[in-house]
Amino acid sequence: MRLPAWQVRCTAVASSHVLTLCLAAVLMSGCAAPPEIPCWFDGFQRFPIRTTSVNGHRIAYLDEGQGPPLILLHGYGGSMWQWEYQQLPLSRQFRVITPDLIGSGLSDKPPLDYRPEELIESIRGLMDALGLPTATLIGNSMGGGVAIGMALTHPDRVSRLVLIDSLPDHVRERLASLPAWLARFGALFVGNRTMEAVLKEIIFDHTLVTAAVLDRSNRNRQREDMITPLMSLRHSLPLWERHFAPRLKDIRHSTLILWGEQDRLFPPQVGRDLQAVIPQARLILIPDAGHIPQWERP
Repeated sequence: MRLPAWQVRCTAVASSHVLTLCLAAVLMSGCAAPPEIPCWFDGFQRFPIRTTSVNGHRIAYLDEGQGPPLILLHGYGGSMWQWEYQQLPLSRQFRVITPDLIGSGLSDKPPLDYRPEELIESIRGLMDALGLPTATLIGNSMGGGVAIGMALTHPDRVSRLVLIDSLPDHVRERLASLPAWLARFGALFVGNRTMEAVLKEIIFDHTLVTAAVLDRSNRNRQREDMITPLMSLRHSLPLWERHFAPRLKDIRHSTLILWGEQDRLFPPQVGRDLQAVIPQARLILIPDAGHIPQWERP
């Protein structure tokens, strides 16, 4: 039975040295699933889930519409679910490819190091498998970091960039201060009250943290293990600083930066700083939105 849209909201979160944030993203993402991939993506609209092999690993994705290709990249601990409201409107003018990154959602979770280059090559391999010589990359949070990495590593494969509350330089230092209880939070199996508090750090509009969202969050933590790849991604974060953050000024693609005005992880000044360092970037702030504005204010 298909759930109404209000029951299938989910979030993702920027990569962080605070374990809480990655766990919150896992529990909110709605993407961890049993090994069998369902036939349909039951979000705001119903779309078939497709799979392809990339570098020997199964990647799950949505593929809707015709026209210039867009690739929507979710954040740390997220999945294709965080793009549920973009599928229908964007597919009227574009071919919209929405993958679960390797190690996330319905895609395989092999025992990799999950270094930035492994995620980048996975997206390049997906483009090869789908016959896409170039595409516009739209990335939220860590997905924005992957998009930036693609633009710097394979600039000829990227036509434009859209970065949504993306990874900045000095990412760990730029994380806003968090309450002490949140910094101490480190257990996966937590109660509803703690889970609700964690989600409200990520989502500005607290009315969206409904009983249905909390219920799904608690169900998701009992599903397929995602902690190992998430921890590997976290440990690989210094590689982003070393290989890509110092080269942001080298991006030559037309770049749109979207930022939630109420992002409590990376405040709007971080978006302004990112705009200042990328030569052809412009910034739009999204009012009344936190770290995942495309979900919270689609």
